Amino acid sequence: MNKTGLVWHELYMWHDTGAYAGLMQPSLTVQPNIHYESPEAKRRIKNLLDATGVSEQMTMIKPVVATREHLERVHTTEYLDKIEAMQGVGGNADPETVLGKASVDIAKLSAGGAIAAVEEVVSGRLQNAYALIRPPGHHAEKNHGCGFCVYANAALAGAHALDVLGLERIAFVDWDVHHGNGTEDIFLNDARALTISLHQDGLYPAGTGAVTVVGEGDGIGRNINIPLQPGSGEGAYLYAFETIVLPALDAFKPDLIIVPCGFDASIEDPLGRMMLHADSYRQMTQMLMDAADKLCSGRLLVTHEGGYNPNTTPFLGMAVMTTLMGIDNPAIDPILEGFKNTPGQALQAYQKDWIDQLTQHLRAVPDSLLA
Repeated sequence: MNKTGLVWHELYMWHDTGAYAGLMQPSLTVQPNIHYESPEAKRRIKNLLDATGVSEQMTMIKPVVATREHLERVHTTEYLDKIEAMQGVGGNADPETVLGKASVDIAKLSAGGAIAAVEEVVSGRLQNAYALIRPPGHHAEKNHGCGFCVYANAALAGAHALDVLGLERIAFVDWDVHHGNGTEDIFLNDARALTISLHQDGLYPAGTGAVTVVGEGDGIGRNINIPLQPGSGEGAYLYAFETIVLPALDAFKPDLIIVPCGFDASIEDPLGRMMLHADSYRQMTQMLMDAADKLCSGRLLVTHEGGYNPNTTPFLGMAVMTTLMGIDNPAIDPILEGFKNTPGQALQAYQKDWIDQLTQHLRAVPDSLLA
């Protein structure tokens, strides 16, 4: 059996976000167009996997439909009732998070895809897995959906691993360009979870993602925010991995690593101002695979989050998945070298100083994993 699993369902592409123009609702002055969180970028990842034969080398994981019991592990009754009322009629989880008539059912299938994947990885039937699911999840908080996210897919998988599958410690490494506020909110005072978010400083959601938010109660020192400066390229991300992410994982010793994987920190994405490219994602994936091999028998789950450029996103997904599989990549981004040679990709002195200051702050936290 192939060691890498893939979660996919055609219905993920049928989640309807309406005829928005980016984030703007159509009006007499806003011409209808396409919502940023539309199917095309995600569908084109699957299309490229199929066209190159890579998906044939993966083990398909059939998603389940997340039950109320699953969802209640991380979400409040009030919030679940609110979303359930939109089933079959549509609505908004928040002003930016549009739900079509079938979206509640599809969101349960998305959450269930992450849950099915974590069962395969924790059982040892698969080494790792990529859940190519939609709608995304890392912005969904206990009692609030936002940022295109309905249910907290990655957090639900993590809670299932802890509460049902018997793991003692899990770690999240979120490299979406936007702060992983949902995962943070859900596990903020839970010592069983290490939540790490690398994101563009101050981008989204407003007022979240500061390095000073380090956990509460039993979770003090277990929430690590790494707000990176706009314009950060591969050098800044890899330096943050080497100085903060990997040492924190080494100290925490998780039984499983979950990666809420957004591709919106890439150089051509419309919703971020960072400079990563396919090789950057390949390197970060390999670093986490090495950490997982060392710490948790290789157990690694990747859940799909953001990424809004339909032309380049498929190559980013391919880079991550072929790295998980340990195979040569048959579909290199045709303009990868141009991205790699863009000025500013190397670690800049001011970026190093910034990350060093973040590291110093995190080391001063009580029970710090970096002390």
